[in-house]
Order: sequence, then C-alpha cells, then structure tokens
Amino acid sequence: MMRKEFTGRHMTAILVAGFGVVFAVNFTMAALATEGFGGVVVENSYVASQKYNGWLEQSREQDKLGYSAEIARDDDGHLVVSTADVPQYATASAEIRRPLGTPDARTVELERSGPNEFRSNKPVPSGRWTVRLTLHNSGKIWAREAHIS
Repeated sequence: MMRKEFTGRHMTAILVAGFGVVFAVNFTMAALATEGFGGVVVENSYVASQKYNGWLEQSREQDKLGYSAEIARDDDGHLVVSTADVPQYATASAEIRRPLGTPDARTVELERSGPNEFRSNKPVPSGRWTVRLTLHNSGKIWAREAHIS
C-alpha cells in the first residue's frame, strides 16, 4: 500500500477548514443573539450609575406607600390588575413591551372595574410581555414590573 506524503498544503487546508468552521459558528451565533435583543438597557451606563442611589430612594418611598398589585390576563385577553391597600381615587396606567424577539412596545389604558381592580379597555395580544404598571395617587407614584404570558 502506497501512502501519499503529508505536506504543508495538507496542513494549510486542515487549518483553513477548521478556522472556517469556527468563524461560521461564531458569526451564526452572533447573528442569532442580536436578532433576539430588542435594544439597550440604558443609553449611558455611567449616567445610570450616577442615578442609581436616587432610584433606590424612589423605591424605598414607593414601598412606604404599602401598595401591592397582581397583574394577569383574563380569558378574553384583557390585562387585569388586582390591587390591595390602594386608595379608591388612585389611577393606573401600564406600558407593555416584548422581553425578547422583535421589539414591540405599547401603552395600555386601564380603567377601574371594581373597588380593588383595574382592567384594560382592549385585549393584550397573546405571548410574553413585560408590564410596567404605574399607580398615581395625589402626586405620589408607585411603579412595578411584572411578566405575563
């Protein structure tokens, strides 16, 4: 049996093919990762770090209000917010956004549907959403985020 000699050309072909596979996999994974990311968390991380203590203080002030809320979607697709310890004259608003995939954000109008409940006037499209709920009461603001499916 006759064997061919292993040359520098063979080694070059193996290296080029191996690195070609590595590059192809990396570019594919990078493309898939960027398609699923809807944007930045903050525009400027330095500025956000300077505001961090203020955000913590706002959160403590909101906690002192003692409000609580449960967010869900009813069988008709409407957003339903069940509250506790929230004054009757408080108002509510919500912003929803897709946590993954194609960016999609919208404002949902919430109307009082009972003494401790708010309901959206239109159904929320199906799928996963991040809900930013804001309760307004005499100039005080209470806000929380929740996820619905």
